[in-house]
Order: sequence, then C-alpha cells, then structure tokens
Amino acid sequence: MQRDEVQAGWIEDGRHVLPLRVYYEDTDFSGVVYHANYLRFFERGRTEFIRALGIDQRALHEAEKVAFVVRSMQVDFLLPALMDDLVRVETNAVEMRGPALGLSQSLRRDATVLTTAEVLVVCIRAGRPCRLPEALRAAIEAAAS
Repeated sequence: MQRDEVQAGWIEDGRHVLPLRVYYEDTDFSGVVYHANYLRFFERGRTEFIRALGIDQRALHEAEKVAFVVRSMQVDFLLPALMDDLVRVETNAVEMRGPALGLSQSLRRDATVLTTAEVLVVCIRAGRPCRLPEALRAAIEAAAS
C-alpha cells in the first residue's frame, strides 16, 4: 500500500469530518476520555483536513522547508466522550492571515457537541514565521466555496 492511499474523513460544507472510535487506551480508569487525548483527536482532525485538501505535509516540508506549529489553543470540555463512543472531529478554517491559520474544531457524538477548540496554527521556516503556502491557501478557499 502506498503512503498516500489512505485518507481519513471527508470535506463537507467547507469543513472536514473525521470519524473516530474511542478506545480503552483513550480513557482514564472510569472509561471517560482522558483530557489530553482530546488534543490528539484534534491534531488528527487538523492533519486529515490538510490531507483532504490535497496537501502532502511531508512533501511540503521537503520542498519548501516549512512546518506548522500550534501557537495557541482554547479548549472547552463540555461533555465527556466515553469508551466505545463513535465520535467525529469537525475542523473548519476560520481565518488566514500571513503565517497564521485559525481553525475551529469540535468533537461530536451524533448531534451533541462534546468538546470544542479554537486553534491558531503558524507556518514556520527555519524556526521563524513565514507566509502560509499559496497551495494551502488556495485549497482552503476552494473548500470553503
């Protein structure tokens, strides 16, 4: 299997949807998702969002020497996700400015919002902020329309 043959989730109405199942390893002793694991779920959502846009982060790094780092994140834990839940991470780009990409994310069980995150990601080259790659900007704008 080729590395680029696997893609998780899809883009729907301008946002990326990533279905996940909560496993035992994601939970604490009571069967509730451990708080730090929500950050992992959101990271997967952001990664698959970029992949679904047709952007290969590894190739982008090799060609342009850029990477993405989380600058800030505001997380609201509203309701717990539980072992064996089928959930989905929804990721939506809300702002692009210079090197910054603002994302709104939520973890949902059916129609119920369990956790939300507002994330600011910054593009860097050699440890310094740099403008978001044009291919990424164009892909996000195309997905939003």
